[in-house]
Amino acid sequence: MKSSAIMSIGDIAARFGLATHVLRHWESMGLLAPARIGGERRRYGPDDLYRVAVILRAKEAGFSLDEIREMLATSDAAARREVLVRRREELARRIAELRTSLDLIDCALTCDHDDFASCRHFQSMVAERISLTRA
Repeated sequence: MKSSAIMSIGDIAARFGLATHVLRHWESMGLLAPARIGGERRRYGPDDLYRVAVILRAKEAGFSLDEIREMLATSDAAARREVLVRRREELARRIAELRTSLDLIDCALTCDHDDFASCRHFQSMVAERISLTRA
């Protein structure tokens, strides 16, 4: 047992605003490995706190639990880099899509026409999309 393992699953869950079943799920996926008292009761220490914070930050960055596990489970820097590159490419694609959406909405909002679909600039943006789909 970890000598510094002093917090219960409820303590950790409350500290991070999580349900206890989330921590159990993460444990079942191999993301967490808390110490056990008598083989049953989970006890968490400072290293576990750090690990939960890392998982939460990675989730905030858009990583899936499988990707997080893949990065945390390996000591191979190239394998971690591969996961990071994949996530970066996905984010870059999504950002480009969101920028296009924002441009379209900004165009519609700044249009002087009652019906933005009749705006010359908006029609130009739509025509550009049509030209991208031509075979």
